[in-house]
Formats: sequence, structure tokens, C-alpha cells
Amino acid sequence: MIFLWGLPGDGPISAVHGVLEERGAPVFFLDQRRALDTHAELSVGDRPGGSLHQGGRTLELGDVTAAYLRPHDSRKLPEVARAGPGSAEWNHVSALEDILLSWSELTDALVLNRASAMAPNGSKPFQAMQIQAFGFRTPETLITTDPEAVLEFQARHGTLIYKSISGVRSIVSRLKPEHLGRLASLRWCPTQFQQHVPGVDHRVHVVGEAIFAARIVSTVDDYRYAARQQGETGIERTELPLDVAERCRRMAHALNLPVAGIDLRQTPEGEWYCFEVNPSPGFTWFQDSTGDAIDQAIADLLLG
Repeated sequence: MIFLWGLPGDGPISAVHGVLEERGAPVFFLDQRRALDTHAELSVGDRPGGSLHQGGRTLELGDVTAAYLRPHDSRKLPEVARAGPGSAEWNHVSALEDILLSWSELTDALVLNRASAMAPNGSKPFQAMQIQAFGFRTPETLITTDPEAVLEFQARHGTLIYKSISGVRSIVSRLKPEHLGRLASLRWCPTQFQQHVPGVDHRVHVVGEAIFAARIVSTVDDYRYAARQQGETGIERTELPLDVAERCRRMAHALNLPVAGIDLRQTPEGEWYCFEVNPSPGFTWFQDSTGDAIDQAIADLLLG
């Protein structure tokens, strides 16, 4: 039995679900929108067990051989958010998530991906230290609440970009002269500044042993938000040098991420920088552009 957990409208989990259904695989999809109608029990002995109940359907957790987990924050569901912290609804979805995440850590089933393996993405500086161990360069970085330190860093490196330190998505932006008047706000918000590295972006998806690489050409600093920034982005399938592909594969495996999205940039001099390892990549945007069957590869992994 393959267990899927997430939102039906989520592109990656919907794509994988569709592939599994086409292949006739036994699948239990837990619709996160119906968290208040979901009940779970977890038992821990020689091997973890328990059950899930939703809408008249039951899943015995001991029957699960593989799981693909892409849950969002259940506390943001409209009825839960309206009820607020401390309400019965809030406590119910919090307990449900605790049970399922605990099971995912204890089970011997294949889990794509365990929460413990995804946790380093919550601290970009910590993850950068992990990345360096695999031979990738990372940008010179300053994390500070001191405006003067930013100005000194800028004098050393010229063009800078700034972004979030945490795993919360932010728009990567170039530090421009008109932003300098806001540096005083740093005293209330530690911010990450990095040297701007020129080059061509690549997104690499690692699925088990498979490597899928996309080359990205964009007119903006953060290609994910090209439309919002009135820019253009082009994505095309590409092949990585064998040593770079192998480094990506080894890094994903060492970080216990059977599925990973790795952000690389190749400089004009041919050096490879790595900015991030995404432990729950939204691969469908890239798949739609390149034609790579990433959803098929994830289904293969779950079935294998």
C-alpha cells in the first residue's frame, strides 16, 4: 500500500497520484483539506502500527510500504484558522500532524521525505555548511542586524542579494541604492546577504539514482517570480557534467533525501555554486517545460 498525504490541488502530489492510479497501484490518499474529518491512532511496539480513518475509509499503517508526503500547515485551513489557537479544531489537526510525522520517522517503509531529513532546510546557513562538504561552492554570506556591517560587506563584494535565513520562501532580491534607507530595520530582523554570483541557473531533481537537470535563463534575480517582476524566464532540459551530476546524487543520498531539488549556478568561468537543497520540490513546473518524467520516476521509487 502506498500512502499519499497532502492537498488534491498540489501539482506534484496530484501528478504522482495520477501515475500510480494509471499503473493500478494500491493507493491511500489522505486529503489534508478534510483534516477535521480524519482520525489517527499510532501504536509503537516491535514495529510501528496504527490506523487512519477518513470519510469511511481506513488505512492500516502497518500495511504501508512507501509514502509520499507533501503536507501543508493544517492550522491554515479556513475552519481551523477561524477557530484559532487553543480551539478543539486547532488541537485536533495539531495532534493529527504529530501522529503522522511521528509514524513517518519510525516506520521502516520508504518515506519521501522524512521530516528529520527535511529539517536542515529550515536554516539556510546550516544547510550551506552541508553543501560545502560535497565540493560545491557557496556564495560569501553575511547574516546580520548591523547596517554598518552590510555596507562594509557591500564595499568588499560589490553587488549583493538578500533573502530569508529560514525555510520560509522569500523573493531573492538585489540590494539596490533605494534599499539602503531601510537598513535600520535590520535591528529587528536578522537578514541574510550574499555576494551576487553571475552565471546560469540550473535546477537539478534527484529521484533515487535518477538525475533530471533543467537550464534556466531569466531576466530577473529570482526566476520563480519572473511574472511578478515583469521579467521573462525560459527553462530547457540539459545534461550536467558527469562529476556535477554525481555530486548532486551523493549529496541527496547523504542528506537522506530520496527526492530533492538542488539549485545550482554555473559561472562564466565554469565554476558550480549550490544555493539550496529543496527537500520537497515542486517539480511539475520544470517537468512541464522539459518533458522529463519526474512524476514517473517518483512513482517508480514508491513502487520499487
